[in-house]
Amino acid sequence: MENNRNYFIAIALSVLIVLGWQFLYMNPRIEAQRKAQEAQKAQQQTEQVQQPAGGQAPAQTSGSAPSGQAAATATLEQALAKNPRVVIDTPALSGSINLAGARLDDLKLKGYHETVDDSSPIITLFSPADTKDGYFTELGYIGSDATGAVPGPTTLWTAPEGAKLTEKTPVTLSYTNDKGLTFTRTISVDDRYMFTVADKIENTGQAPASLSSYGRVTRYNKPTTPSIYVLHEGFIGVIGDDGLIETKYSAVEEEAVQPAKSTGGWLGITDKYWAATIIPPQTATYEARFSHFADGQPRYQADYKDDAFTVAPGQSIELKNLVFAGAKEVPVIDGYEASYSIPKFDRLIDWGWFYFITKPMFKMMDFFYRFFGNFGVAILCTTIVVKLLFFPLANKQYASMANMKRVQPKMEELKTKFGDDRMGLQQAMMQLYKEEKINPIAGCWPVALQIPIFFSLYKVIYITIEMRHAPFFGWIKDLSAPDPTTIVNLFGLLPFEGPALLHLGVWPLIMGITMFVQMRMNPTPPDPTQAMIFNWMPLVFMFMLASFPAGLVIYWAWNNTLSVAQQGLIMKRHGVKIELFDNLKGMFRRKPAPSK
Repeated sequence: MENNRNYFIAIALSVLIVLGWQFLYMNPRIEAQRKAQEAQKAQQQTEQVQQPAGGQAPAQTSGSAPSGQAAATATLEQALAKNPRVVIDTPALSGSINLAGARLDDLKLKGYHETVDDSSPIITLFSPADTKDGYFTELGYIGSDATGAVPGPTTLWTAPEGAKLTEKTPVTLSYTNDKGLTFTRTISVDDRYMFTVADKIENTGQAPASLSSYGRVTRYNKPTTPSIYVLHEGFIGVIGDDGLIETKYSAVEEEAVQPAKSTGGWLGITDKYWAATIIPPQTATYEARFSHFADGQPRYQADYKDDAFTVAPGQSIELKNLVFAGAKEVPVIDGYEASYSIPKFDRLIDWGWFYFITKPMFKMMDFFYRFFGNFGVAILCTTIVVKLLFFPLANKQYASMANMKRVQPKMEELKTKFGDDRMGLQQAMMQLYKEEKINPIAGCWPVALQIPIFFSLYKVIYITIEMRHAPFFGWIKDLSAPDPTTIVNLFGLLPFEGPALLHLGVWPLIMGITMFVQMRMNPTPPDPTQAMIFNWMPLVFMFMLASFPAGLVIYWAWNNTLSVAQQGLIMKRHGVKIELFDNLKGMFRRKPAPSK
């Protein structure tokens, strides 16, 4: 049936793009990531402990944020012991503040582990500058000879004895230079990931002091997870008229990005699930920069420097910065955007081009999750809602397919009548469609409209931290990872792992069966080539989807099941025969030998 063939061709073309990308591009990168992580662990186990060779960045020069950094060779323990620190302990975070520079350079996320095993180490976000994985946030000032030394990378702040930063107890740091400038910094943090850094600058000297503030997020190494097209990792910010800016590490390695001078917004560095950003004072005018430094310790840096301001003798001025450092949890990010009036802060999560579909879809899934407590069940419920929303179009689609089946005998008569006269056959078929009130392309619209839904769901499952390590039932412990079982070792019964190329889990197998059943709901295409393609398509899709997140495969299998039920009901209502059982019987019926 022509309409049926168009339907499956449309599905195949729309999905094969994603499948080809996953199979040919994503899988090799995942394998490269695994090997890189294994090599990194082996190196950590065998490398000799070296003494630190200066771990702090040199003092800043006037006119720009700090950049230079000596080679990082210290172990984590050595780096943490080098300078006095203030402990950080909140429900979501643990770590410490380095009083040298008042840096946030030691931060772990209590709620997240490296693997699905709760006994595995918790995620480390920030590490001191002296370590090879240095990653930190720093706020300071740029002065001149007239202002004297102002807080920068090497400034040693003073903290009260026994100070400890919790969600209920802020910490106040202080520093006074030889020109009569006193800096008082109050650092507070909420119960999630937002730090508030409030500075008060008092001038007790005899001359006015002119200085600028700066902030920077600096990291030494790229993430070990390979970057992929569907997800942005690297520099990010919403800066003035330039709006959302997303810049890859590789682009900054070639040339620094310097947006126009702006007021308001934010900037930082984002990973797949974690991010570190600075939100400058929203009324201050500043210059932002995304850059890569190759001198000394190679590093990537997102920084800003605001316009100079003057503190008159006997006067004081107050500044407030916000620092986000943590997991990109959707409700938390949205809450910060609303409560702090941070422009487009929700774009810290890479919702993609279909933002207007992707984010509402997550909201729907999150609603069902809060009701059922299982994101796998939430995916099933979301699929039902999507089916209901598209029911009118799907009804027209299947009704059109049913009508096409109904007139199939007449179409066969026309083919016999016109033979090789394709022009005449086409005109006759169009006349038949008109008489029977059939739209031959009606079945394609629902498929075309559901393509963005498919991509959006893939995006939600892949990028949202809520899906990370989210279990379903049974062996599915992480909906964002592929089905861990494989038919090669009888789904875990045999004590070995099969080759990645032949990996085929239970859920991809279920998806393939449901796809096979859905395709058998309709007559086998008369064209031998098309028939062969449709026969092999479920098998090909099974192996290609085996490397997709389990949540997406579950969605596809469930969607196929609902489509089979829906198509069967509509066909029955239109009095059209369901071809499923006849097609299944025909597959096993022996073909007669060709006559001689």
